Amino acid sequence: MSNQRPNEARVIPLRPSRPSRPLHPSRSSHSSRSSLPPAPRPADAPDGTRKGERPQEPLWRDLVGDVLRRERLAQERTLKDVADAARISMPYLSEVERGRKEASSEVLAAAARALGLGLGDLLSLAQGELTRQRHSGPRASRTPYDGLCLAA
Repeated sequence: MSNQRPNEARVIPLRPSRPSRPLHPSRSSHSSRSSLPPAPRPADAPDGTRKGERPQEPLWRDLVGDVLRRERLAQERTLKDVADAARISMPYLSEVERGRKEASSEVLAAAARALGLGLGDLLSLAQGELTRQRHSGPRASRTPYDGLCLAA
């Protein structure tokens, strides 16, 4: 029989108990990764590319998200208002605006309609943004000399 009292609950541990002292005395209780220096990375160029690489084209989802956010803010509307009108969740619309999600054409059309735009209008504005970004990059300078110019 058991030497346990009849009304006392018996506790059976599911996991073995942890030792009271760390397994490795030289390591702290914090993660050992935090004490390591960051891995060396190739130096980034001023335009955001790595050394020796060509500048990347902006992602379409970033362009469309920028246009959606710019149009929403121009109309002084909240994220919740536009998300409700488009019948999409507010967190998802936020991620689309930030370029974190690649939205389907149905979601883009709904968001555009909620802003009073057609899907073609949205895509045209995004294409205009792409053109503007490509021509404002480091290669956009048409003058061979970017130095100081003095006028008399």
